[in-house]
Amino acid sequence: MKTRQLGCSGLEVSAIGFGCMGLSYGYGPGLNRSSGIQMIREAFNRGVTFFDTAEAYGALNEEMVGEALAPMRDQVVIATKFGFENGEVNRGLDSRPERIRSVVETSLQRLRTDRIDLLYQHRVDPAVPIEDVAGTVKELIAQGKVRHFGLSEASVGSIRRAHAVQPVAALQSEYSLWWREPEREILPVLEELGIGFVAFSPLGKGFLTGAIDQNTAFTPNDFRNVVPRFTAEARQANQALVDAIKRVAAIRGTSPAQIALAWLLAQKAWIVPIPGTTKLHRLDENLAANRIALSTDDVLQIQDALAGITVQGDRYPARLAAIAGR
Repeated sequence: MKTRQLGCSGLEVSAIGFGCMGLSYGYGPGLNRSSGIQMIREAFNRGVTFFDTAEAYGALNEEMVGEALAPMRDQVVIATKFGFENGEVNRGLDSRPERIRSVVETSLQRLRTDRIDLLYQHRVDPAVPIEDVAGTVKELIAQGKVRHFGLSEASVGSIRRAHAVQPVAALQSEYSLWWREPEREILPVLEELGIGFVAFSPLGKGFLTGAIDQNTAFTPNDFRNVVPRFTAEARQANQALVDAIKRVAAIRGTSPAQIALAWLLAQKAWIVPIPGTTKLHRLDENLAANRIALSTDDVLQIQDALAGITVQGDRYPARLAAIAGR
């Protein structure tokens, strides 16, 4: 596994990280504790050194990460997040300084560690000045409880204001072949400021793998049931994008997922995707993208193949759009 540095922070991670959310949250029943721990360790054994969790994914998620990585703690980078009231997305945002400090203490216990390598504000809280958030994390860094500060789905203005108080090591936002909004304003600012980019949902919440179509039925507690982009009608319309990626993959003898990840890796040397999975064969498939080197011409051919295809459906339902991202 190759490694990358997240901007100018000096934080070195595997070129492809592991998003732990789906192990126990968001995509249906997930894995039991022992299976989740085993999956995390399988990722480590294959060269992954960057693991992403959050308070909002539930206590079990952080606990699995902590138990799985305790034996190799000094060889990995663990990222977690704060920012929701009582850690529950549906209850709204809460990034008050006292809440940040409380979340960190709880996360340190769950993660079985004395420091959090990368601490993100999960979503910007308009009720709390970003300077206060950055200042609180700066204090935690001075105390040795946190090593680096990150933001998630933040605007250019929020990034600049936070960075002026405490250097931001990484911004985590959605970025993939079916959500390229960061290219407009975010990526140029990150490059200017020397901030790394961590791409969540790099496979379009599974859609870019080609394993989902208009007839796919999600389990009742899978959040994709309420995502406009995943209605049956939207999936049917968006199949054109997957079909185009499949054609590119067939030419190169790879899978659509590998093309989607390799495309992200080819954008900037400081971009790190964090796909997640509960299946070992998907883990192997995803990590193999690390060995696919796309040239500038390859990237242009992919973009040409997708030109004119408009993705249908919003990223989030209206009730969550304000706190979950645009």
